[in-house]
Amino acid sequence: MLYSPKSFRLHIGLFGRRNVGKSSLLNALVGQQVSIVSDQTGTTTDPIEKPMEFLPLGPVLFIDTAGMDDEGVLGKLRMQRSESVLNRVDIGIVVTEADQWGPHEDRLLSELQKRKVPTLIVINKSDIKAPTNDHLLDIRLKGNIVVVCSTIKGDGIADVREAMLRLAPTDHFENRRLASDLANPGQVALLVVPIDSQAPKGRLILPQAMTIRDLLDNGSIPMVCPLDGIAGALNSLLTPPAIVITDSQAFGKVSSQIPEAIPMTSFSILMARFQGDLHEMARGAASISKLREGDTVLMAETCSHHPTGDDIGREKIPEWLTKYVGATLNFVHTNGKDFPEDLSPYSLVVHCGNCTGNRREMLSRIHKCREAGVPITNYGLAIAYSLGILERALKPFR
Repeated sequence: MLYSPKSFRLHIGLFGRRNVGKSSLLNALVGQQVSIVSDQTGTTTDPIEKPMEFLPLGPVLFIDTAGMDDEGVLGKLRMQRSESVLNRVDIGIVVTEADQWGPHEDRLLSELQKRKVPTLIVINKSDIKAPTNDHLLDIRLKGNIVVVCSTIKGDGIADVREAMLRLAPTDHFENRRLASDLANPGQVALLVVPIDSQAPKGRLILPQAMTIRDLLDNGSIPMVCPLDGIAGALNSLLTPPAIVITDSQAFGKVSSQIPEAIPMTSFSILMARFQGDLHEMARGAASISKLREGDTVLMAETCSHHPTGDDIGREKIPEWLTKYVGATLNFVHTNGKDFPEDLSPYSLVVHCGNCTGNRREMLSRIHKCREAGVPITNYGLAIAYSLGILERALKPFR
């Protein structure tokens, strides 16, 4: 991979009222004109994402949002888009001005704290008006780091960078492992990669590429074969592979060819552990047996790819679940950032691997399901359960 996908990037959101200098602050931090800056309020409409290497944090994704005090019908829509960003940021930066703190900022801070997002408060435009000591004390008593800066003069920008480093979650600096803990250095991991209509021509899908890179970084040996090459791959090895990882939709065919003594799982199940909560999503898979005639299942994806024929989320999994349950089920599909606020109509949520999202967003969705009492699982776990091989697919993680 020549770049870090979003799932590996620390997501940093800039929030605040219109015209407090959120876009100016982003431009000052990255040293580029990423966001349009204007004296006219409401210049930023939709959230603007800027992926970059940001020392000393490494790969990050900055998200510049519209003003949280926007007005009118369009303003309300902009605010809704901005608020949706709250669910996927690892660090929140609340930008304000001297002596401007009020209900908008209190609400924003409350939403970030509710999501347990580390938050930095930046008081901008100190070149125009410096905050009073009493104002600074009041904000600091709210329990957050406060930095005073001027994006015009550059004052305090270094302090903002330092504060972001202090707030970064510990696990951002610790290597989360996708598959490398399943194959020691020098051991072979056999990756079964079916080549079908959904495989991007000339490329591997992102979870496959991420897995290969993770194994290489560990000194493990990824061995890749197509579905009809499993027997040849196994016969070519002097010792069995430490792990077999397959595309989930080939689970049944691969399982029948891999001896029980060899651990086996799928790329999608790896993503359930890497991006979310494997234990919670495995419990969600077990709830498939509770589905009944007429129940509604939400099929959720974080990417927005164009569905192809025999699409796994729109065709294959619904067919497998319907066959397993033996009853007619209703399926609703969402893509990208469109995840329902009201989950009460659903008996189960089946989510993709979230390879294009980040872990906080996935954990936020899992939390919403838990609060609503709706079980959630993911593609690989749902497929394994419906085929009767969930126990085997989870065994490598015990």
